[in-house]
Amino acid sequence: MRAVIEKCNNSSKRLTEIRSINCSKGQDTVTKYISKRILHSLITLCIVIVIVLALLRQMPIEGYFNNFDKMSQTQINVTLKQLGLKDPLPVQVGRYFVQLLHGDFGTSIKYRAGYSNAKIIAQKAPLSIEIGLISLAIALILGLPLGAAMARSTRSKFKIWDRFGTVLIVIVQAIPSAVYYLLIQLYGSEWFGVSMLFSRSNYATWILPIFSLSLGNIVYYAMWLRRFMVDEANKDYIKLACAKGVSQKKIWNRHVFRNAIVPLVQYIPNSILFTLMGSLYVESLYSIPGMGGLLVQAIKIQDNTLVEALVVLYSMISVVGLLLGDILMAIFDPRISFTGKEGAR
Repeated sequence: MRAVIEKCNNSSKRLTEIRSINCSKGQDTVTKYISKRILHSLITLCIVIVIVLALLRQMPIEGYFNNFDKMSQTQINVTLKQLGLKDPLPVQVGRYFVQLLHGDFGTSIKYRAGYSNAKIIAQKAPLSIEIGLISLAIALILGLPLGAAMARSTRSKFKIWDRFGTVLIVIVQAIPSAVYYLLIQLYGSEWFGVSMLFSRSNYATWILPIFSLSLGNIVYYAMWLRRFMVDEANKDYIKLACAKGVSQKKIWNRHVFRNAIVPLVQYIPNSILFTLMGSLYVESLYSIPGMGGLLVQAIKIQDNTLVEALVVLYSMISVVGLLLGDILMAIFDPRISFTGKEGAR
């Protein structure tokens, strides 16, 4: 009897050791995967910055001067040399990377002459971040329930929610965002009596721009969640649960939704891109004093250094958003394979 007990204890100890070894190996694999993704993102970001700098160097040189019309060609050449714009492009790129490592985005030339671009952006960024985060939160609050309702509605007789959601998705994706931004502003301000101009102290004026930024992400979340839930609902383990008499509410909430939300995690950070692209137009449309409106204004007045700083910053945010999607997918999806090429499932 004692021998049997000892064998059982030894077996359990070995099983515990094996589990701990597998767990540590899994953690190491995830760490390697995330490290590889971070490295790829850094390389992508460097390539994007090089392309951005190369393209911006093709802009008219008037954007580097306050009084270009009154300057002689000699003065122009001297100023360009002082700014380092006469150096070869690889030299300019290397110098710019060194500046970025020190948090230096250069100085404004026209928007606020001689003032640090980093300080200008720091004054505008909090409002843009606040509006962007609120719009993303609203998109999640409305988009996920809509997608879940659409998926469940596919099993009903009239499919009301599925048809409603499909029509909404088709309309929003078929109409250019600039068009429905204008429609929301015109009809929203008329129907609800809200001012077309943004006021930081009047929260009623926040409604239309936030809804404008949210709408694209609402249909984006709804469309993907519906797809993942429908795919999940057709799997064998769901059919087995139905055959065993498990309630439909429990099946949809505990199994279908929870398993379908995992692959959707990687798309949530990607929606940052939609918000960034929309904010450029929406902030200008409602006269919001944020980064989007600042970029539009900097382009209008041809402040090349400020445009450069903002475009590089938007590129950084975009790459970080895509990286965050990969990391979340690696953490939350247990089905992902880290041994295959690029961690494909």
